[in-house]
Amino acid sequence: MATVKAFPALRFTEKAGDISKCVCPPYDIISPEQREKYISESENNIIRLELPTGENAYENAGRSYRQMREDGILDTDSVPGLYVYEEEFSVYGNTKKIKGIFARVKLCEFSENIILPHEETLSKAKTDRFNLMCATYCNFSPIYSMYSDAERTISGKIDSLTNRSADIEFTGDDGITQRLWKIEKSADTDFIEKAFSDKQLFIADGHHRYETALNFRKKLIEDGIVTSDEHPANYVMMMLIDMENEGLVVFPTHRMIKDLKGFDADEAVKKISQFFNVSEISRSEIEASLSENISKKAFVFCVRPEKYYLLTMKENECTKELLSSLNPGKSDAYKGLDVTVLHSLILEKLFGIDKENMANQINLKYTRDIDEACDCLKNDEFNCSFILNATKVSEIKNVALAGEKMPQKSTYFYPKLITGLVMNEIIPPEKF
Repeated sequence: MATVKAFPALRFTEKAGDISKCVCPPYDIISPEQREKYISESENNIIRLELPTGENAYENAGRSYRQMREDGILDTDSVPGLYVYEEEFSVYGNTKKIKGIFARVKLCEFSENIILPHEETLSKAKTDRFNLMCATYCNFSPIYSMYSDAERTISGKIDSLTNRSADIEFTGDDGITQRLWKIEKSADTDFIEKAFSDKQLFIADGHHRYETALNFRKKLIEDGIVTSDEHPANYVMMMLIDMENEGLVVFPTHRMIKDLKGFDADEAVKKISQFFNVSEISRSEIEASLSENISKKAFVFCVRPEKYYLLTMKENECTKELLSSLNPGKSDAYKGLDVTVLHSLILEKLFGIDKENMANQINLKYTRDIDEACDCLKNDEFNCSFILNATKVSEIKNVALAGEKMPQKSTYFYPKLITGLVMNEIIPPEKF
Protein backbone atom coordinates (compact mmCIF):
# COMPACT_ATOMS: atom_id res chain seq x y z
CA MET A 1 0.00 0.00 0.00
CA ALA A 2 1.16 3.61 0.53
CA THR A 3 4.88 4.28 0.98
CA VAL A 4 5.43 7.35 3.15
CA LYS A 5 8.87 8.71 3.99
CA ALA A 6 10.54 11.42 6.01
CA PHE A 7 12.54 13.83 3.85
CA PRO A 8 14.83 16.88 4.07
CA ALA A 9 12.40 19.68 3.27
CA LEU A 10 13.35 22.79 1.38
CA ARG A 11 12.48 25.76 3.59
CA PHE A 12 12.95 29.50 3.91
CA THR A 13 15.94 30.46 6.05
CA GLU A 14 16.30 33.42 8.41
CA LYS A 15 17.74 35.39 5.49
CA ALA A 16 14.29 35.37 3.88
CA GLY A 17 12.81 37.51 6.66
CA ASP A 18 9.39 37.12 8.28
CA ILE A 19 8.10 33.68 7.24
CA SER A 20 4.50 34.91 7.34
CA LYS A 21 5.38 37.27 4.47
CA CYS A 22 7.07 34.54 2.45
CA VAL A 23 4.10 32.16 2.15
CA CYS A 24 0.85 32.40 0.22
CA PRO A 25 -2.35 30.45 -0.57
CA PRO A 26 -2.40 28.02 -3.52
CA TYR A 27 -1.59 29.70 -6.83
CA ASP A 28 -4.92 28.87 -8.47
CA ILE A 29 -6.99 31.01 -6.10
CA ILE A 30 -4.75 34.11 -6.31
CA SER A 31 -5.72 37.06 -8.49
CA PRO A 32 -3.12 39.24 -10.28
CA GLU A 33 -3.81 41.99 -7.73
CA GLN A 34 -3.25 39.62 -4.81
CA ARG A 35 -0.02 38.38 -6.42
CA GLU A 36 1.34 41.93 -6.54
CA LYS A 37 0.35 42.48 -2.92
CA TYR A 38 2.31 39.42 -1.75
CA ILE A 39 5.38 40.54 -3.68
CA SER A 40 5.12 44.09 -2.34
CA GLU A 41 5.21 42.71 1.20
CA SER A 42 8.27 40.54 0.53
CA GLU A 43 10.44 40.13 -2.54
CA ASN A 44 11.05 36.58 -1.31
CA ASN A 45 7.40 35.52 -1.33
CA ILE A 46 7.00 32.04 -2.80
CA ILE A 47 4.41 33.35 -5.26
CA ARG A 48 7.33 34.46 -7.47
CA LEU A 49 8.14 30.78 -8.03
CA GLU A 50 4.70 29.20 -7.74
CA LEU A 51 2.91 31.65 -10.03
CA PRO A 52 5.49 33.13 -12.41
CA THR A 53 4.45 35.74 -14.95
CA GLY A 54 5.83 37.28 -18.12
CA GLU A 55 6.59 36.11 -21.63
CA ASN A 56 9.15 33.60 -20.31
CA ALA A 57 7.36 32.81 -17.06
CA TYR A 58 8.78 29.36 -16.40
CA GLU A 59 12.35 30.37 -17.27
CA ASN A 60 11.94 33.34 -14.91
CA ALA A 61 10.81 30.99 -12.13
CA GLY A 62 13.79 28.70 -12.71
CA ARG A 63 16.20 31.63 -12.68
CA SER A 64 14.68 33.10 -9.51
CA TYR A 65 14.72 29.71 -7.82
CA ARG A 66 18.39 29.14 -8.55
CA GLN A 67 19.21 32.63 -7.28
CA MET A 68 17.27 32.14 -4.04
CA ARG A 69 19.11 28.86 -3.45
CA GLU A 70 22.48 30.49 -4.22
CA ASP A 71 21.74 33.40 -1.88
CA GLY A 72 20.68 31.08 0.94
CA ILE A 73 17.12 32.37 1.00
CA LEU A 74 15.99 28.76 0.51
CA ASP A 75 17.86 25.74 1.82
CA THR A 76 17.21 22.05 2.51
CA ASP A 77 17.22 20.72 6.06
CA SER A 78 20.38 18.83 6.95
CA VAL A 79 18.36 16.14 8.78
CA PRO A 80 15.28 14.48 7.20
CA GLY A 81 12.01 14.52 9.07
CA LEU A 82 8.23 14.56 8.98
CA TYR A 83 6.61 17.97 9.33
CA VAL A 84 3.41 18.24 11.36
CA TYR A 85 1.15 21.02 10.13
CA GLU A 86 -1.91 22.51 11.82
CA GLU A 87 -4.41 25.14 10.74
CA GLU A 88 -6.74 26.79 13.25
CA PHE A 89 -9.68 28.64 11.72
CA SER A 90 -13.26 29.77 12.17
CA VAL A 91 -16.16 28.54 10.08
CA TYR A 92 -19.92 28.80 10.58
CA GLY A 93 -19.22 30.58 13.88
CA ASN A 94 -17.09 27.72 15.28
CA THR A 95 -13.33 27.44 15.84
CA LYS A 96 -11.79 24.33 14.31
CA LYS A 97 -8.35 22.79 13.95
CA ILE A 98 -7.02 20.38 11.39
CA LYS A 99 -3.67 18.64 11.76
CA GLY A 100 -1.66 16.35 9.49
CA ILE A 101 1.86 15.69 8.24
CA PHE A 102 3.97 16.75 5.29
CA ALA A 103 5.82 13.75 3.89
CA ARG A 104 7.16 12.28 0.69
CA VAL A 105 4.81 9.68 -0.77
CA LYS A 106 5.82 7.21 -3.44
CA LEU A 107 4.04 7.82 -6.75
CA CYS A 108 1.61 5.12 -7.88
CA GLU A 109 -0.52 4.94 -10.98
CA PHE A 110 -4.21 5.23 -10.14
CA SER A 111 -4.74 1.71 -11.52
CA GLU A 112 -2.70 0.34 -8.59
CA ASN A 113 -5.57 1.32 -6.25
CA ILE A 114 -3.22 2.77 -3.65
CA ILE A 115 -3.58 6.50 -4.29
CA LEU A 116 -7.10 7.29 -5.42
CA PRO A 117 -8.46 10.40 -7.16
CA HIS A 118 -12.02 11.63 -6.87
CA GLU A 119 -12.22 14.46 -9.39
CA GLU A 120 -11.60 15.04 -13.10
CA THR A 121 -8.71 17.28 -14.20
CA LEU A 122 -8.06 19.77 -16.99
CA SER A 123 -5.12 19.46 -19.38
CA LYS A 124 -4.30 23.19 -19.35
CA ALA A 125 -3.56 23.18 -15.61
CA LYS A 126 -1.43 20.02 -15.92
CA THR A 127 0.63 21.55 -18.74
CA ASP A 128 1.25 24.66 -16.64
CA ARG A 129 2.43 22.68 -13.59
CA PHE A 130 4.55 20.37 -15.78
CA ASN A 131 6.37 23.33 -17.34
CA LEU A 132 7.04 24.77 -13.89
CA MET A 133 8.49 21.47 -12.63
CA CYS A 134 10.73 21.23 -15.70
CA ALA A 135 12.09 24.69 -14.88
CA THR A 136 12.58 24.22 -11.13
CA TYR A 137 12.69 20.47 -10.33
CA CYS A 138 10.73 21.21 -7.18
CA ASN A 139 7.28 20.79 -5.58
CA PHE A 140 6.36 24.12 -4.01
CA SER A 141 2.78 23.16 -3.11
CA PRO A 142 1.66 19.99 -1.33
CA ILE A 143 -1.01 17.59 -2.54
CA TYR A 144 -3.79 17.34 0.05
CA SER A 145 -4.62 13.68 0.74
CA MET A 146 -6.67 11.80 3.31
CA TYR A 147 -6.35 8.38 4.92
CA SER A 148 -8.62 6.29 7.12
CA ASP A 149 -7.41 5.89 10.71
CA ALA A 150 -10.45 4.94 12.78
CA GLU A 151 -8.26 3.68 15.65
CA ARG A 152 -6.19 6.90 15.57
CA THR A 153 -2.91 4.99 15.42
CA ILE A 154 -1.24 7.69 13.33
CA SER A 155 -3.14 10.77 14.46
CA GLY A 156 -2.71 9.79 18.12
CA LYS A 157 1.04 9.48 17.62
CA ILE A 158 1.17 12.84 15.87
CA ASP A 159 -0.70 14.50 18.75
CA SER A 160 1.70 13.04 21.31
CA LEU A 161 4.71 14.32 19.35
CA THR A 162 3.37 17.86 19.12
CA ASN A 163 2.49 18.37 22.77
CA ARG A 164 4.77 21.41 22.80
CA SER A 165 4.98 24.86 21.29
CA ALA A 166 5.15 24.86 17.50
CA ASP A 167 8.47 25.59 15.79
CA ILE A 168 6.65 28.10 13.59
CA GLU A 169 3.37 29.86 14.39
CA PHE A 170 1.66 32.92 12.93
CA THR A 171 -1.80 34.18 12.04
CA GLY A 172 -2.33 35.50 8.53
CA ASP A 173 -4.50 38.33 7.29
CA ASP A 174 -7.24 35.76 6.63
CA GLY A 175 -7.44 35.01 10.37
CA ILE A 176 -6.11 31.45 9.93
CA THR A 177 -3.37 30.43 12.36
CA GLN A 178 -0.59 28.33 10.86
CA ARG A 179 1.60 26.02 12.95
CA LEU A 180 4.49 23.71 12.05
CA TRP A 181 6.51 21.18 14.04
CA LYS A 182 9.44 19.19 12.68
CA ILE A 183 9.82 15.58 13.88
CA GLU A 184 13.37 14.58 12.96
CA LYS A 185 14.11 11.13 11.59
CA SER A 186 13.89 8.72 14.52
CA ALA A 187 11.97 5.75 15.88
CA ASP A 188 8.92 8.02 15.98
CA THR A 189 9.04 8.79 12.27
CA ASP A 190 9.76 5.11 11.56
CA PHE A 191 6.59 4.24 13.47
CA ILE A 192 4.51 6.65 11.39
CA GLU A 193 6.04 5.49 8.09
CA LYS A 194 5.27 1.86 8.96
CA ALA A 195 1.71 2.72 10.02
CA PHE A 196 0.96 3.91 6.48
CA SER A 197 2.05 0.63 4.90
CA ASP A 198 -1.53 -0.74 4.91
CA LYS A 199 -3.23 2.55 3.97
CA GLN A 200 -4.87 3.82 0.83
CA LEU A 201 -4.67 7.55 0.21
CA PHE A 202 -7.52 9.64 -1.16
CA ILE A 203 -6.59 12.84 -2.96
CA ALA A 204 -8.68 15.71 -1.59
CA ASP A 205 -7.04 18.58 -3.48
CA GLY A 206 -4.18 18.71 -5.96
CA HIS A 207 -5.23 16.19 -8.62
CA HIS A 208 -3.47 18.27 -11.30
CA ARG A 209 -0.23 18.34 -9.31
CA TYR A 210 -0.34 14.59 -8.72
CA GLU A 211 -0.87 13.72 -12.38
CA THR A 212 1.88 16.21 -13.25
CA ALA A 213 4.26 14.44 -10.86
CA LEU A 214 3.51 11.14 -12.64
CA ASN A 215 4.22 12.73 -16.02
CA PHE A 216 7.39 14.41 -14.75
CA ARG A 217 8.74 11.12 -13.39
CA LYS A 218 8.06 9.50 -16.76
CA LYS A 219 10.03 12.26 -18.50
CA LEU A 220 13.00 11.87 -16.15
CA ILE A 221 13.00 8.09 -16.68
CA GLU A 222 12.99 8.60 -20.45
CA ASP A 223 15.82 11.13 -20.09
CA GLY A 224 17.88 8.61 -18.11
CA ILE A 225 17.88 10.77 -14.98
CA VAL A 226 15.78 8.44 -12.83
CA THR A 227 17.49 5.06 -12.69
CA SER A 228 16.43 3.73 -9.27
CA ASP A 229 13.27 3.39 -7.20
CA GLU A 230 14.73 5.61 -4.48
CA HIS A 231 15.24 8.66 -6.68
CA PRO A 232 13.27 11.64 -5.22
CA ALA A 233 11.34 11.98 -8.50
CA ASN A 234 9.58 8.71 -7.64
CA TYR A 235 7.97 10.58 -4.74
CA VAL A 236 5.75 13.61 -4.35
CA MET A 237 5.12 15.86 -1.35
CA MET A 238 1.75 15.36 0.32
CA MET A 239 -0.10 16.69 3.30
CA LEU A 240 -1.70 13.63 4.93
CA ILE A 241 -4.82 14.12 7.06
CA ASP A 242 -7.01 11.59 8.85
CA MET A 243 -10.41 11.64 7.13
CA GLU A 244 -12.09 11.18 10.52
CA ASN A 245 -10.55 14.47 11.67
CA GLU A 246 -13.28 16.69 13.12
CA GLY A 247 -11.71 19.75 11.56
CA LEU A 248 -12.33 18.64 7.98
CA VAL A 249 -14.59 21.14 6.19
CA VAL A 250 -15.87 20.79 2.63
CA PHE A 251 -17.65 23.74 1.06
CA PRO A 252 -20.14 23.38 -1.79
CA THR A 253 -19.49 24.91 -5.20
CA HIS A 254 -22.59 26.46 -6.72
CA ARG A 255 -23.48 26.54 -10.43
CA MET A 256 -24.34 29.68 -12.41
CA ILE A 257 -25.88 29.15 -15.86
CA LYS A 258 -25.23 31.69 -18.60
CA ASP A 259 -25.93 32.42 -22.27
CA LEU A 260 -28.72 29.88 -22.75
CA LYS A 261 -30.77 30.86 -25.78
CA GLY A 262 -34.52 31.14 -25.29
CA PHE A 263 -34.38 30.45 -21.55
CA ASP A 264 -37.75 30.88 -19.83
CA ALA A 265 -37.86 30.61 -16.03
CA ASP A 266 -41.48 29.48 -15.79
CA GLU A 267 -40.95 26.82 -18.45
CA ALA A 268 -37.80 25.65 -16.65
CA VAL A 269 -39.70 25.25 -13.36
CA LYS A 270 -42.37 23.27 -15.19
CA LYS A 271 -39.78 20.91 -16.72
CA ILE A 272 -37.92 20.49 -13.43
CA SER A 273 -41.14 19.52 -11.64
CA GLN A 274 -41.13 16.25 -13.63
CA PHE A 275 -38.31 14.99 -11.42
CA PHE A 276 -38.35 17.30 -8.39
CA ASN A 277 -40.80 18.55 -5.79
CA VAL A 278 -40.76 22.33 -6.17
CA SER A 279 -41.62 24.91 -3.49
CA GLU A 280 -40.97 28.64 -3.55
CA ILE A 281 -38.89 30.04 -0.67
CA SER A 282 -37.36 33.41 0.23
CA ARG A 283 -33.69 34.26 -0.14
CA SER A 284 -33.28 34.31 3.63
CA GLU A 285 -34.48 30.68 3.79
CA ILE A 286 -31.94 29.24 1.33
CA GLU A 287 -29.33 27.91 3.75
CA ALA A 288 -31.84 26.60 6.30
CA SER A 289 -33.88 24.87 3.57
CA LEU A 290 -30.83 23.09 2.19
CA SER A 291 -29.63 22.13 5.67
CA GLU A 292 -33.02 20.64 6.53
CA ASN A 293 -32.88 18.53 3.35
CA ILE A 294 -29.24 17.50 3.55
CA SER A 295 -30.17 13.79 3.44
CA LYS A 296 -32.09 14.32 0.19
CA LYS A 297 -31.00 15.38 -3.28
CA ALA A 298 -31.87 19.04 -2.82
CA PHE A 299 -30.98 22.32 -4.55
CA VAL A 300 -32.16 25.89 -4.61
CA PHE A 301 -33.00 27.16 -8.10
CA CYS A 302 -32.59 30.93 -8.50
CA VAL A 303 -34.25 32.87 -11.33
CA ARG A 304 -35.39 36.40 -12.12
CA PRO A 305 -36.95 38.46 -10.66
CA GLU A 306 -35.45 37.31 -7.34
CA LYS A 307 -37.37 34.06 -7.16
CA TYR A 308 -36.01 31.05 -5.30
CA TYR A 309 -37.28 27.49 -5.48
CA LEU A 310 -36.33 24.57 -3.25
CA LEU A 311 -36.00 21.43 -5.38
CA THR A 312 -36.02 17.95 -3.81
CA MET A 313 -35.69 14.93 -6.07
CA LYS A 314 -38.70 12.63 -6.37
CA GLU A 315 -37.70 9.21 -5.07
CA ASN A 316 -39.66 7.18 -7.61
CA GLU A 317 -38.57 4.39 -9.93
CA CYS A 318 -39.03 6.51 -13.05
CA THR A 319 -36.57 9.16 -11.83
CA LYS A 320 -34.08 6.58 -10.57
CA GLU A 321 -34.16 4.68 -13.86
CA LEU A 322 -33.60 7.88 -15.82
CA LEU A 323 -30.67 8.82 -13.59
CA SER A 324 -29.14 5.38 -14.19
CA SER A 325 -29.67 5.58 -17.95
CA LEU A 326 -27.90 8.96 -18.03
CA ASN A 327 -24.93 7.51 -16.11
CA PRO A 328 -24.43 4.04 -17.61
CA GLY A 329 -21.98 1.81 -15.81
CA LYS A 330 -21.60 4.20 -12.89
CA SER A 331 -21.71 3.05 -9.26
CA ASP A 332 -24.49 3.85 -6.82
CA ALA A 333 -21.98 6.08 -5.00
CA TYR A 334 -21.51 8.19 -8.12
CA LYS A 335 -25.19 8.29 -9.04
CA GLY A 336 -26.06 9.32 -5.50
CA LEU A 337 -23.97 12.51 -5.57
CA ASP A 338 -25.86 15.79 -5.53
CA VAL A 339 -23.70 17.10 -8.39
CA THR A 340 -24.46 13.99 -10.46
CA VAL A 341 -28.20 14.48 -9.96
CA LEU A 342 -28.03 18.18 -10.82
CA HIS A 343 -25.79 17.69 -13.86
CA SER A 344 -27.63 14.66 -15.22
CA LEU A 345 -31.30 15.40 -14.65
CA ILE A 346 -31.31 19.17 -15.03
CA LEU A 347 -28.24 20.54 -16.81
CA GLU A 348 -27.92 17.72 -19.36
CA LYS A 349 -31.43 16.30 -19.71
CA LEU A 350 -33.48 19.50 -19.42
CA PHE A 351 -31.08 22.32 -20.34
CA GLY A 352 -29.04 20.48 -22.99
CA ILE A 353 -25.66 21.32 -21.43
CA ASP A 354 -23.51 18.26 -22.10
CA LYS A 355 -20.36 17.16 -20.27
CA GLU A 356 -17.99 18.69 -22.82
CA ASN A 357 -19.83 22.00 -22.52
CA MET A 358 -19.47 21.85 -18.74
CA ALA A 359 -15.77 20.98 -18.91
CA ASN A 360 -15.15 24.00 -21.16
CA GLN A 361 -17.43 26.21 -19.03
CA ILE A 362 -19.35 27.44 -22.08
CA ASN A 363 -22.70 27.80 -20.30
CA LEU A 364 -21.51 27.13 -16.78
CA LYS A 365 -19.62 29.14 -14.18
CA TYR A 366 -18.77 28.21 -10.60
CA THR A 367 -18.81 30.08 -7.30
CA ARG A 368 -18.51 29.17 -3.63
CA ASP A 369 -20.43 32.29 -2.59
CA ILE A 370 -24.20 32.03 -2.18
CA ASP A 371 -24.63 35.78 -2.59
CA GLU A 372 -22.74 35.70 -5.89
CA ALA A 373 -24.91 32.82 -7.07
CA CYS A 374 -28.01 34.88 -6.31
CA ASP A 375 -26.77 38.28 -7.44
CA CYS A 376 -25.33 37.08 -10.75
CA LEU A 377 -28.88 37.28 -12.11
CA LYS A 378 -28.64 41.06 -12.01
CA ASN A 379 -26.34 40.58 -15.02
CA ASP A 380 -28.17 39.75 -18.25
CA GLU A 381 -25.41 37.25 -19.13
CA PHE A 382 -26.78 34.80 -16.55
CA ASN A 383 -30.07 32.90 -16.86
CA CYS A 384 -30.27 31.13 -13.50
CA SER A 385 -28.22 29.51 -10.77
CA PHE A 386 -28.28 26.47 -8.51
CA ILE A 387 -27.18 26.44 -4.88
CA LEU A 388 -26.00 23.08 -3.48
CA ASN A 389 -25.21 21.33 -0.24
CA ALA A 390 -21.58 20.29 0.30
CA THR A 391 -20.31 16.89 -0.77
CA LYS A 392 -19.67 14.64 2.25
CA VAL A 393 -16.19 13.20 2.93
CA SER A 394 -17.74 9.71 3.04
CA GLU A 395 -19.11 10.27 -0.48
CA ILE A 396 -15.66 11.28 -1.73
CA LYS A 397 -14.21 8.08 -0.28
CA ASN A 398 -16.94 5.85 -1.74
CA VAL A 399 -16.64 7.30 -5.25
CA ALA A 400 -12.85 6.94 -5.15
CA LEU A 401 -13.10 3.33 -3.95
CA ALA A 402 -15.46 2.64 -6.86
CA GLY A 403 -12.65 3.74 -9.19
CA GLU A 404 -14.61 6.75 -10.42
CA LYS A 405 -14.13 10.51 -10.53
CA MET A 406 -16.64 13.19 -9.62
CA PRO A 407 -17.52 16.01 -11.99
CA GLN A 408 -15.17 19.00 -11.78
CA LYS A 409 -15.73 21.43 -8.92
CA SER A 410 -17.53 18.86 -6.77
CA THR A 411 -15.52 19.67 -3.65
CA TYR A 412 -13.76 22.60 -2.03
CA PHE A 413 -11.77 21.71 1.07
CA TYR A 414 -11.40 24.61 3.49
CA PRO A 415 -9.06 26.06 4.46
CA LYS A 416 -6.56 25.64 1.65
CA LEU A 417 -3.07 24.52 2.61
CA ILE A 418 -0.45 27.25 2.76
CA THR A 419 2.30 27.24 0.12
CA GLY A 420 5.90 27.85 1.15
CA LEU A 421 6.22 26.49 4.68
CA VAL A 422 7.58 23.17 3.46
CA MET A 423 8.76 22.35 -0.09
CA ASN A 424 10.17 19.30 -1.80
CA GLU A 425 13.33 19.69 -3.87
CA ILE A 426 13.63 16.86 -6.40
CA ILE A 427 16.99 17.77 -7.91
CA PRO A 428 19.24 20.57 -6.51
CA PRO A 429 19.85 23.50 -8.90
CA GLU A 430 23.55 22.72 -9.28
CA LYS A 431 22.62 19.36 -10.80
CA PHE A 432 20.27 20.55 -13.53
